[in-house]
Amino acid sequence: MVSDEIDISESELLRRYPQVLTALLLDHTTQRPIFWATDHYAHLGAGYQWHDAITPERITGEHGHLIQPRVLKSREQQLDRTKQMAEVFTPAWVCNAQNNLIDEAWFGRPDVFNVSDERDHSWQSTTERIVFPEDKTWQDYVRSTRMEITCGEGPYLVSRYNTVTGEFIPLSQRVGILDRKLRVVAENTIAPHSEKSAEEIARECKLWRTWALEAYRHTLGYEWQGDSLLLTREALLRTFVEHHQHYFPQLPLHPQTLLSFAYVIAWNVWQMDGLKGVVPDSCHATTHNEFDLFAAAPTATTAPCPGCASGNIHLHNGTYCLLRDWGKRDPITHENHRKIRFVDLLRPTSS
Repeated sequence: MVSDEIDISESELLRRYPQVLTALLLDHTTQRPIFWATDHYAHLGAGYQWHDAITPERITGEHGHLIQPRVLKSREQQLDRTKQMAEVFTPAWVCNAQNNLIDEAWFGRPDVFNVSDERDHSWQSTTERIVFPEDKTWQDYVRSTRMEITCGEGPYLVSRYNTVTGEFIPLSQRVGILDRKLRVVAENTIAPHSEKSAEEIARECKLWRTWALEAYRHTLGYEWQGDSLLLTREALLRTFVEHHQHYFPQLPLHPQTLLSFAYVIAWNVWQMDGLKGVVPDSCHATTHNEFDLFAAAPTATTAPCPGCASGNIHLHNGTYCLLRDWGKRDPITHENHRKIRFVDLLRPTSS
């Protein structure tokens, strides 16, 4: 059954936290809003064409229900998006199984976070505190960098709901990369006893937030379509809110805290053509004029993008996507959390 809890209202987000919505819509590479990168909304006219920016006023008010998870879209819309962009989402049980394999390799043992049953595609979370290998710490796990490529709505990152069925998944049974990291953070920053003073609760909350932010800094994803990208960013932020409310229901969540997490999310989950490492559709042909002393006019010659022509991801003339290397200082500008190109993290290809 599709749950009412899975869709996040942009109108409500704008009303309560306008700066947060703006932050979630920002592309840090271009310093402009993310854009649709799909013709799915073109019938709405100006502002909804393929290259148009996604701005707060275009997804709130009368268009407040425009951005919806795939499972809430009509069957016709789903098929159309599959044909156009090969959009196919992965069931939660598959995401869990694959994330389990990653953790099995990292921990050196299976069934760390949950025990799955392949017969009915179910799982049950473990209840004991996670035990780490002798040569690894819980901080190492939180800081292990993991990324979901072509992330769609981010089901491998956070599993608030099953992207195929729309079923809402309770906090204790979530299986995403960030869900697991946030469980580890909670187990190691929050004392299990219930009787605590206000000062103790505030101190634990501050420590928990610090390491939760560290978990977000080391979890990444990219997506082509702007609407799916926004859904992923919203899901990551909502996941933080849900965990905060669960562990610290007595403490308010200030807008500045939400903004700091939204800032990291917008850097770490970005809009990109994954085959090229650039902003979608930013590669272009170039025209050169060749002059001949004996010709009446110059001859124009057009050359395609070198990267597109050769298939070499390092030779594109489009806008290469930028990331933050959290915790690292730029050796030239001395800027904290230096900016790096995603493509520079890849091994050079032989020409």
